[in-house]
Amino acid sequence: MTSTAMSTSMPLPLLVLGAGTDLHTERGVECPGELPPPSDPALVERARAAKAALGDRVFVLGHHYQRNEVIEFADVTGDSFKLAKEAAARPDAPWIVFCGVHFMAESADILTSDQQTVILPDLAAGCSMADMAAIHQVEDAWDDLVEAGVAQDTIPVTYMNSSAAIKAFTGRHGGTICTSSNAKTALSWALEQGSKVLFLPDQHLGRNTYVRDLGGSLEDCVVFDPHRPMGGLTIEQIQSARMILWRGHCSVHGRFTVDAVETARREIPGVRVIVHPECRYEVVELADEVGSTEKIVKTIAAAPAGTKWVVGTELNLVKRLAEQFPDQQVSFLEKNVCYCSTMNRIDLPHLVWALESLVEGRVVNPIRVDDQVAHYARVALDQMLALPGETHKD
Repeated sequence: MTSTAMSTSMPLPLLVLGAGTDLHTERGVECPGELPPPSDPALVERARAAKAALGDRVFVLGHHYQRNEVIEFADVTGDSFKLAKEAAARPDAPWIVFCGVHFMAESADILTSDQQTVILPDLAAGCSMADMAAIHQVEDAWDDLVEAGVAQDTIPVTYMNSSAAIKAFTGRHGGTICTSSNAKTALSWALEQGSKVLFLPDQHLGRNTYVRDLGGSLEDCVVFDPHRPMGGLTIEQIQSARMILWRGHCSVHGRFTVDAVETARREIPGVRVIVHPECRYEVVELADEVGSTEKIVKTIAAAPAGTKWVVGTELNLVKRLAEQFPDQQVSFLEKNVCYCSTMNRIDLPHLVWALESLVEGRVVNPIRVDDQVAHYARVALDQMLALPGETHKD
């Protein structure tokens, strides 16, 4: 494995069809290449032909939030950790094309062998949540915890939606990774190891898990703002807190509101509300069901015909569920369009370009994690895998 750039707290420009440079975020890489035009009517056939030519040498992974035009060519669909594990389970495939975002491809690179190469069709497909926790910020925050006299009693718990550098930080400091479905188990374990948890980078998942699933108090939670000295907290606040929540959030799930839930209940009699735990606490409190992307899919799939749902997660998935289960009424929990803008950067032109390049013998956009970073990230991931009785879905 070779190195990729580390994260820093910089603006998050959207790069036009992969052209340009963004070396300062979780994406951390240049995005070169000549793409086929999105209007090319032969794109579907070109993708089919390239995939057929590559055969078993390529394994295409598609995250739930991807566009249908991309999902059509995925060998496996699922959440980020499921896909990373699927990649590791295919050691005979030298090329893993990951249709997702940068941190997911990093996880796949960490879990696969050195003989495999993980490819991200558009390197500008990052994650705004992951970019909210840059490694230098997290290391500075840990210094603040040392100054406050609590670092020795604090266990970092890092959400899967984070850069490899942050996962490695977690491994170095005796913590664990979690997904949205095993966050309860991960937090329970961490609080048995120490008196406090530093939860990165999504404050909402940390708060919802601690208060709703573990019965903790909101008063035990403080939000650490990396842009303010000592996180904007007093030493006394840090010392009295049990949950130190990083000031990060998902740009999609953070948009859902109490008003949207109340409007759905007024307009759709008998509706059931299901949301992702990255949503705000007050929204999750009003929902009928809360769960990971996999749980949302399985819950709706198992519901009887005629069930009415409003779903608080990424729009591509919600639209796909509505198409897959026409005997149910599946609606989106928001009046405005709410795609994940970075996930949607993986489109058919990028996928065709990546596949055709492989056919021509060129590997584009390889994702490689520095050996030392990968080692400590794997330590944290292995700690998660050692947690009892969990399915590890996000």
